[in-house]
Amino acid sequence: MTLPPPLPRSLPRADFFVTGTDTGVGKSLVAAALLRHLGRAGRRTVGMKPVAAGATQVDDRWCNDDVEALSAASNVQAPAPWVCPYLLRDAMAPHIAADHAGVHLSLEHMRDCFAQLQSVSDSVVVEGAGGFSVPINATDTLADLAQVLAVPVVLVVGIRLGCLNHALLTAQAIRQAGLPLAGWVANHIDPGMSAPVENVNALAQRLGAPCWGQIPWQRQSPRFNFADGLEAIPSVIVPSY
Repeated sequence: MTLPPPLPRSLPRADFFVTGTDTGVGKSLVAAALLRHLGRAGRRTVGMKPVAAGATQVDDRWCNDDVEALSAASNVQAPAPWVCPYLLRDAMAPHIAADHAGVHLSLEHMRDCFAQLQSVSDSVVVEGAGGFSVPINATDTLADLAQVLAVPVVLVVGIRLGCLNHALLTAQAIRQAGLPLAGWVANHIDPGMSAPVENVNALAQRLGAPCWGQIPWQRQSPRFNFADGLEAIPSVIVPSY
């Protein structure tokens, strides 16, 4: 693969870590939307999934839906081992899937792959796995990775019963890690939830960060088209650092 040359330092970096209140709350949708949003602002963008647990074989390679979504939304096509350093076949907690595969998930290797992606882009959008504090080995968690990468965090909140506690605890953990909560997205994943508007309003009053948008519930929503639609997120704050 022919890589683009290293970028001149004419643009400030705009990297983000996308986490969620749980698994299955729409992190990949939001990460893909953010990649497209930044790309249309003239940035060279690439998505990263440091560890993906759950893969299916397509032709002669193993694929993960989240990794495929990030790659489709990126305008820089980087080497697969940088984009997803650890692709595990079993769909379970990453450290358990890694144990089953006989693989050690290294925080340092993930950090090094992130640095490689930074060298060929203006913006790297990193999608976590599950929630913010999911273990990756006996001592480290994805929260530790986010802390090492030292980039702003975007929180995806699955709007369902219990979301207030989950979101507020996650926001607290993000700030305790010394990271800014750049914004959050409300994803309405439970069509039968009582008082969803009131719950979103409660979060808006308490999270201390701007709401970048809401994803309405749909019975079937094409992944890539819906990510395009989320680009209505207004005025994404791009940090300079």
